[in-house]
Amino acid sequence: MTEIQLFNTIAREKTILKPINPKRVTMYVCGPTVYNRAHIGNARPAIVFDTLARLLRHIYGKEHVIYARNITDVDDKINAAAFEAGVDIGVITKKYTEIYHSDMKLLNVIIPDIEPKVTEHMGDIIALVQKLIELGHAYVTDDGVYFHVASMKNYGRLSNRKLEDMRSGARVEIDENKREAADFALWKAAKPNEPFWDAPFGKGRPGWHIECSAMIEKNLGMTIDIHGGGHDLIFPHHENEIAQSECAHGGTHLANIWMHNGFLNFGNEKMSKSLGNVVDIEGLCNKFPRESIRLAMLSAHYRAPLDWNDDLINQSTKTLDRAYRAMESIWRDDVEPKIPQALIDVLADDLNTPQALAVLADLIKDANKASSDSEKADALAALLGAGSILGILQLKPNEWFKSDNDEDTDLKSHIDALVKERTEVRAAKNWARADEIRDELAKLKVIVKDGPEGSVWRFGE
Repeated sequence: MTEIQLFNTIAREKTILKPINPKRVTMYVCGPTVYNRAHIGNARPAIVFDTLARLLRHIYGKEHVIYARNITDVDDKINAAAFEAGVDIGVITKKYTEIYHSDMKLLNVIIPDIEPKVTEHMGDIIALVQKLIELGHAYVTDDGVYFHVASMKNYGRLSNRKLEDMRSGARVEIDENKREAADFALWKAAKPNEPFWDAPFGKGRPGWHIECSAMIEKNLGMTIDIHGGGHDLIFPHHENEIAQSECAHGGTHLANIWMHNGFLNFGNEKMSKSLGNVVDIEGLCNKFPRESIRLAMLSAHYRAPLDWNDDLINQSTKTLDRAYRAMESIWRDDVEPKIPQALIDVLADDLNTPQALAVLADLIKDANKASSDSEKADALAALLGAGSILGILQLKPNEWFKSDNDEDTDLKSHIDALVKERTEVRAAKNWARADEIRDELAKLKVIVKDGPEGSVWRFGE
């Protein structure tokens, strides 16, 4: 079995994945807060961990991997959106959960095995808060329940922050309800015109961090194999998840490996709604091929920042054009995908997708050089297999090269006539007219392929 190494944020080095139970490999990734459309920056963790899930399923077996990505459907921003629209929060969360699923489908992100929602785990959340209160790690105030950070001796291991440094660096006055500035909310007391749930410590709703701790424990267990999310979640979200879960369970680790993807930068800035530089997923998919967007997202190592621009997507489109062109020449409907070991090896080394694209380039070369039927079948199987792991090459070549112009019969008739004339003027050695036709076809993005049985054309670059 191939050994997987992943960079472990809490260990600050690559760690060999040793599943607690190889028959039940567990991964949890923080998902969307559904109050608005997701932007393309939000898609990076979804694509990264979808690719990792595909790798895990290949190595351990699909039935032995449990991948969970939560839906946060209780939040201040959701409350604000619902209040503005004059509807229940469920109306807002249902709408944007459906849009999120639709957007992920566009990017060929498979829906995780489990998709827990906060509203469906209120009992688990309340029980966990009550346990922390009883163990002395949390306290009740007029405005809710807070976790007392000082009650945990080794707080800050994930983000490499010490409580003493946070105390000395505090720039704001301590909330009169909190013992210390670093203490964070586990439960927020009910406010007018906001949804609330009954709890022994007062009506209200959960804080952000406690939700994930409770959902992980309920669905995957006290300790999971992998916990993932964006780099911005290291502190405070994931740090506080660790604090809650470990203190509730006598120091038992919440996750053995912590993974974090880098930011998506847009115009040398982090993409965010607050900066107003967001690009929505559906709009981008209407502008560029969907697989090009996914491949562009995998072009940089997941831990590195990625500069997002049209040139990056166009380059990915060219890569896919080469792959589909190679597949076109060897296409057969009866070939089953076979994932190349070379691809598995580079992905098993901390999900090295740039190296995976180098392997893809080699597979394209092999396909172009294949001559015998068996070589062609093997080359096609390898490309299809690579696509199944990377989430690309999911179309037949003729579907990839299909253009909106394919339905324009007048345009097609015009191109047919040009290609026919091209053949005739070349035979007559009328090179000046041949050059004119070549330029006109190029403007129409038409590629002509000459063969022993004549010339054929298709839309392409």
